[in-house]
Amino acid sequence: MKLRTDQLPNQLERLPQALPVYLVTGDEPLLCGESVDAIRAHLRNLGFSEREVMHVDASFSWDSLLESANALSLFAERKLIEIRLGSQKLNKASSDLLQRYLANPAPDNALLIICDRLDRSVKQSAWFKTVEQVGAVVEVWPIEPDQLVQWLGQRAASQGVQLEPEALQLLADRIEGNLLAARQELDKLALLYPGQRLSPEQVIQAVSDSSRFDIFALTDAALQSDPGRAQHVLQVLRQEGNESAVVLWALTRDIRMLHRVTRALAAGQPYDPLCQRERLWGKRKQLVRNACRRLRPEQLETLLDQAADVDMAIKGQRADDPWLLLSQITLSLAGCQLPWQITAY
Repeated sequence: MKLRTDQLPNQLERLPQALPVYLVTGDEPLLCGESVDAIRAHLRNLGFSEREVMHVDASFSWDSLLESANALSLFAERKLIEIRLGSQKLNKASSDLLQRYLANPAPDNALLIICDRLDRSVKQSAWFKTVEQVGAVVEVWPIEPDQLVQWLGQRAASQGVQLEPEALQLLADRIEGNLLAARQELDKLALLYPGQRLSPEQVIQAVSDSSRFDIFALTDAALQSDPGRAQHVLQVLRQEGNESAVVLWALTRDIRMLHRVTRALAAGQPYDPLCQRERLWGKRKQLVRNACRRLRPEQLETLLDQAADVDMAIKGQRADDPWLLLSQITLSLAGCQLPWQITAY
């Protein structure tokens, strides 16, 4: 069965006995960690007092899973075998072995597989479908920007923290993209202001700006036609010491992709096969579709020319600040009609 992170605690309480396998997959550290902790606590309550951890790498032998499952313990009757898969993929031999084990699992053992976010091909594999059929799959998704305020409000309420709507929005702006920082800040607010309803001023005094972004958050914000957020992401990336050349690479990559897709759509090609070719999945598929509806190939060609100017500025061949040029490109990509254009002097 598939479970969301918010469903997991209640579902675990309803299970009278342990499932043979649990899979937690995703790339949001806080939510992944809390899901894994909830499963461990559930299994401890069911008598799984021994835990063995296996780290999967290129040299890992899946036969050790069978050896561990068949080994008798001197100290505990029930054992949790935790497999840290990370980004490793299962080949046919390891997939077959895992399926054979799950076809007849040891009754006193439970598997907990922890891995990074799985792509579509893995979710269609035989081993994943077997895990989904006989066990529980918890897919952890990042909290989207438009969901963050609600998530923070629910989280704060669970910790006995009350915030005015403006304070809640301010907190979301300060910690956007970093749920670990959100937990720390809410813990701090609960200690500093127990039982109080917090104003924006109190949040400003207590909370630091803990925004955490990667390069791809910048392009996503631009594709979402959100120039304010795109500029905030760009500012944070600069403050965190990211190289302007890396930011340029990410923007140029997406502009070229948009150019290919808009030209193909103009030629009458269907969108879904284009997504397959460009490896566009999930929410990004709709983001790109929306961007292609508002951007013409000629506009994207102009942005590529401006990207070449940024490259020259980075190399010292133009007397411009590359970050200002990147800001101009980002605003244009987000749909802003700029009344001015930065030129060299």
